[in-house]
Amino acid sequence: MTRSEFDTELEARLLRYAAIDSQSDASSASQPSTDIQLDMSRLLLAELSEMGAQDVELTDYGVVLATIPATAEGPVMGWCAHVDTAPQFNATSVKPVVHRGYNGGDITFADAPDLKLSPENSPYLGEKQGEDIITASGLTLLGGDDKAGVAIAMTAARHLLQNPQIKHGAIRLAFTPDEEIGRGVDARLPADFGVDFAYTFDGGKPGEIEFETFSADGAVVRVTGVSAHPGFAKDKMVNALHLASKIVMTLPHVTMTPETTQGTEGFIHVSEMTGGSSEAEIVLIIRDFELEGLAAKGDLLRQVCAAVAAGEPRAQIACEITPQYRNMRYWLEKDMTPVDLVRAAVADVGLDPVSVPIRGGTDGSRLTEMGVPCPNVFTGMQEIHGPLEWISVQDMALATKVAIALAQRAVS
Repeated sequence: MTRSEFDTELEARLLRYAAIDSQSDASSASQPSTDIQLDMSRLLLAELSEMGAQDVELTDYGVVLATIPATAEGPVMGWCAHVDTAPQFNATSVKPVVHRGYNGGDITFADAPDLKLSPENSPYLGEKQGEDIITASGLTLLGGDDKAGVAIAMTAARHLLQNPQIKHGAIRLAFTPDEEIGRGVDARLPADFGVDFAYTFDGGKPGEIEFETFSADGAVVRVTGVSAHPGFAKDKMVNALHLASKIVMTLPHVTMTPETTQGTEGFIHVSEMTGGSSEAEIVLIIRDFELEGLAAKGDLLRQVCAAVAAGEPRAQIACEITPQYRNMRYWLEKDMTPVDLVRAAVADVGLDPVSVPIRGGTDGSRLTEMGVPCPNVFTGMQEIHGPLEWISVQDMALATKVAIALAQRAVS
């Protein structure tokens, strides 16, 4: 396969970025949640300055901002990607591996001999014969979510800076921390970003454009039991772990969970349970594409907690539900101009634009809610948040071409 003008740069960038540990941590109250994310941010700060971007800064809330100056009159467009990687799987000491000219068979992993990636467990891989596939070494995720998006935005930005004959309006770059834990968009970001509309590069297969996401709430259930010496606990102890387990087991299991839903179905996900016999805590996420469904799932959780509490009045059970983000469709459907623009840009590079609902959220969900329309654009990332994560360099190149076409379309 003939490599495009972007392939070498994209590959080098992703290999460089993926090797940096930048995992976020939902249990941390700091901003960003982990200092290691700033290692990635400072690298981008230096690279943006070196390539000639303007207004390069690292905000005190951890976002890297920069400007690609306009070469023509037009709206100010934003490109966004996040520097953190998912906390759900090991992301320490990532060793990215390039499988040059993929042959269509099994991909094996040096650090996990029993692990295999193939078209059987990742069907889209079967379409990538001859392309250059990047994975991790088997013990970690790759971090293409969303360092592929970072690489795409940086490569497109460098291309525009080096080719001033390309007509485009001002482009603002924003590289955010803590997207994976729902804290990527600080209240100050929309004003500091200063754009008319924006795009996150945080999607999947080539051609995919997303302007519909989950609406999301987070929930924490705290159970306080009655502590007593185990040897003399009869009729005295109330075990908080038993009650927490009862709550989990009373919630739906064969429906309404991540492993039993697909498409536009929502779910309640028990993501963590910690504690001891005297106190326990359950952390959950609640997802639905419609606000009515989201509210119904929250009510169900409250009802389960109330029922378990009624069965053991000596215990204290508190259920706190907190809004996280909302379906960006509610705002974008009022003005589809940013969506129509990216559909045209996707077609410009020879792809068929496909709109699919995201079974998740992006920084664009919050930005859109806060007044900055922000659809999501593909990067090529696959099997994210686990050891089988992979991406095609050639898919990343297609996304880079879409970014450049977007810049041109906005002033045409």
